[in-house]
Amino acid sequence: MEKKAKIIATIGPAISSSSQIKKLITLGVDAFRINFSHETKELRKIVQRIRNLEKKTKKKISLIADLQGIKLRIGKINNNFAFVKKNQKFIFDLSKKEGNSLRVNLPYPFIIKKIKKNNIILIDDGKFAFKVIKKSITSITTKCLSQNCKLKSRKSFHVSKISLPFNSLTSKDKKDIRTAKSIGCNWIALSYLQNSKLIYQTRKLITKDIGIISKIENKIALNNINEIIKATDAVMIARGDLALDVGHSEVPKIQLSLIKKCNRFSKSVIVATQMLESMIENFTPTRAEINDIATAIFQGADTVMLSAETAVGRYPIQSVKTMFKTIISTEKYKRDHIEDFKNSIETKTDPIKSIVLSVKDLAYNPSVKAIIAFSNSGKTAKLVSAVRPSVKIITISPNINISRQMSLLWGVQSIKSKDARGWKDMMNISKQIIKKDKSIKKNDYVVITAGLPFGNAAMTNMIRLYKVGT
Repeated sequence: MEKKAKIIATIGPAISSSSQIKKLITLGVDAFRINFSHETKELRKIVQRIRNLEKKTKKKISLIADLQGIKLRIGKINNNFAFVKKNQKFIFDLSKKEGNSLRVNLPYPFIIKKIKKNNIILIDDGKFAFKVIKKSITSITTKCLSQNCKLKSRKSFHVSKISLPFNSLTSKDKKDIRTAKSIGCNWIALSYLQNSKLIYQTRKLITKDIGIISKIENKIALNNINEIIKATDAVMIARGDLALDVGHSEVPKIQLSLIKKCNRFSKSVIVATQMLESMIENFTPTRAEINDIATAIFQGADTVMLSAETAVGRYPIQSVKTMFKTIISTEKYKRDHIEDFKNSIETKTDPIKSIVLSVKDLAYNPSVKAIIAFSNSGKTAKLVSAVRPSVKIITISPNINISRQMSLLWGVQSIKSKDARGWKDMMNISKQIIKKDKSIKKNDYVVITAGLPFGNAAMTNMIRLYKVGT
């Protein structure tokens, strides 16, 4: 059984070799995330390995460039980690020297200026807490509040109630966008955005065949969520920073609300952060983690993401296996109880979505085995994916970057092929694809959808029901 929801794995030391990457792809990984907050020295070599394996596995793979944004991080620590005892003093300062068990670099003078005595500092997505006891112009002295505090290099730094106006791309982000373009990334993920301004700035720096993922991580973004969803191509619910900003108990209802809203407006949605956190160190997950993945799939997420689990975890292969099995089990239940999970699509202002809903209705016929969507720009593929048809979706684009980008969409099997020049050409391409697909037999039906005129379509406006073998 093929899964519909997609899996993102984060690149890191744990999955840098060709054999490891190939194993993850064959186990169900559809996209790799590059975290530009960390070192990217071997990046080009790893990307080349992924592209080589893409050819061998004949599976289109998306590459996601996750920009750092203004997310605050501590500096480097000697040997990459240090233990801090509970109640001991610990200093965050402007010194660029490597940190240790007594201090670490905090390269943000404006934070040191704004922070106050008794403020609580949270490190590493809230794992460890420090209370401010005094400060100077160049440093903050704190008391560690956590047991078994293991500080690692470049982990996140958060202080509640300190607003960070962030409406422009940083110089690092602009540089990383250039790098992402040069290595062939298919998506740019924007961190810590608060409104649509960063999205429009990024659009000017990328080509049309690169998509934008907006990471929702703070209250301000939630307040501006409608304009963000309208402007972006996809949304990532980045639950780590979001939980720190709004409170952990608020995240479940926010997740459900965002998934519903994205589904309604046909925007892809990714659920991320700590999905299998215990598997960084342990071979087996907790029941709560399995339930977390299943809940995201039940709610209608397009994609679920692994972060440290694959980047630095001890069991990256097993983590992907666990996520795959959970998706398959959950999707089987959804198929068997389809009436309980139908999502609503907003069509009032977009008649094209009504056409795509007709494709979905045709696909409910048990004789229909697939939908073939010709999609130059990827828009048709996104709309067909959003209506969640019961059969497989095969999308065709002449643009390799669009084809790779579409592989991240729910239920989509993406194929790069020449563009149809006319009706006869469209049918010939479709028949070639059907011939190679062993699950489609003679006398089965396939729904074919595209935009006319071919090569210059402005919208999805054509549907054909084709009987195989005629």
